[in-house]
Amino acid sequence: MKTPRTIYSKRKFIKTGLIGTASIFCGAIPEVFGNINSQKSAFKWSKEGLWKWSKEGMFYEVSPRGVTCLICPNECTIKEGETGDCRSRVNYGGKLYSIAYGNPCAVHIDPIEKKPLYHFLPGSKSYSVATAGCNLACLNCQNWTISQVSPRETRNYDLMPDKLVEQSLKNSCKSIAYTYSEPVTFYEYTYDSSKLARSKGIKNVLVSAGYINEKPLRELAKYIDAANIDLKSFKDSIYLKLNGGRLQPVLNTLLTLKQEGVWLEITNLLIPGWTDDLNMISEMCKWLKDNGFSDTPLHFSRFYPQYKLTQLPPTPLNTLIKARETALKEGLKFVYIGNVPGSIAENTICPNCKKVVVERKGYSIVSNNIVENKCKFCNHPVPGVWN
Repeated sequence: MKTPRTIYSKRKFIKTGLIGTASIFCGAIPEVFGNINSQKSAFKWSKEGLWKWSKEGMFYEVSPRGVTCLICPNECTIKEGETGDCRSRVNYGGKLYSIAYGNPCAVHIDPIEKKPLYHFLPGSKSYSVATAGCNLACLNCQNWTISQVSPRETRNYDLMPDKLVEQSLKNSCKSIAYTYSEPVTFYEYTYDSSKLARSKGIKNVLVSAGYINEKPLRELAKYIDAANIDLKSFKDSIYLKLNGGRLQPVLNTLLTLKQEGVWLEITNLLIPGWTDDLNMISEMCKWLKDNGFSDTPLHFSRFYPQYKLTQLPPTPLNTLIKARETALKEGLKFVYIGNVPGSIAENTICPNCKKVVVERKGYSIVSNNIVENKCKFCNHPVPGVWN
């Protein structure tokens, strides 16, 4: 039985910056939500048998040992009344239910660059939501106060898919981002919201660790327009010790999203002593190029001490620079450095004429010299979704 962790108030949560290291808050949380659910007590089903924010799972099978969730590679077999590793999927009456449906604990309006997505609708706003729970257990998690707890332990908004889409339109957001914690664990909420958003002309963005099985991923990809996948390292033993997962399922996710035509960007967080080995980075970049990702933007992100790795220093700037040089040398065309405000490695460089085609300062666009998906200076194509 997991011991519940301290529940942060939303004011303290924002103040401590756990939604994003060195992040800039853009916009405000809409004031239309009148029903904030504060479920701090033990989880209880209603008299009708179901919690309000629950929906039957889309991918599971029943066995004498319980219900087996088939959303992610963990494939938890869950006994009656218990939850899976992600803390957001429950066996009730021999069926699998998500208890993370329409009850996000984080709602923000962000610049799309914060995801980070640099080649997707630059300068636009993305309505960003997350529920509690995650199917990994990263030692460095920057959002651990929501990712490592259950939706029954957080203060949540009552925001069903129709209301989510309504608020996105009201706030002139071109996309909805399923982000912050892990959208794989609130799969049904992401799926239904994405399907509805697509019908209303709103783009959908998946910000994920990519730890998901192929069948549910392909079904979800029908409605996802862009994704940033966190490729946490390129060594299986590190994935197991640092994140509680495995490498191959994430590589499979990258390949599947590419096959499904989803615009893809990749983030690699460089943690000192864990994921900053240049030989491993070189091997990762070779794999990306060999598998058709040379045009896929790669973001090397600076680590700041968080959660269970507070004893480590921030990533040295020289490490980030060397990693970027390594990726460019291996043939990747668009390589960025994140979490370093003011870095020139935030800019998009034309791979042909080497001029700056998109200049950024933090999450703001200073100039955009891409016209009809091409460099304005030399007419060379620049991959992305630019308008």
